[in-house]
Amino acid sequence: MNNPVIIGILSWLLPGLGHILQGRYKRGLIIGGAIWTMFIVAMLSGGSYYPGFDFRDGQLLFLLNVFARLGNGLGAVISFLTSLQPSPNEAARATFEYGGRFLETAGLLNYLAIMDAIDIYLGRKK
Repeated sequence: MNNPVIIGILSWLLPGLGHILQGRYKRGLIIGGAIWTMFIVAMLSGGSYYPGFDFRDGQLLFLLNVFARLGNGLGAVISFLTSLQPSPNEAARATFEYGGRFLETAGLLNYLAIMDAIDIYLGRKK
């Protein structure tokens, strides 16, 4: 990989992949494992069905929610597709809101991992 943009895109798409492509296998597996574990727990908790905030509830909160969830890369597509047909009693689950927050946290953590992979590529970090 000779392009930091490609490293960033691949890191976004699959958390940990940018580190693995640079030979940082241990770091990539730890980062990818942590983010994917949070994502899976969020999905099993019903997090993809949690609407978060609607645009009319507050534009800033809505945009922060969208930004955080998009950080999951491939996971954002998966969570969007699974949220298209929610079951009617999904909101009654005790873990419903926690799953939504886990989903957002996984996305935000992936943004940090992307920056870390790019910094390693640029030689700012070892």
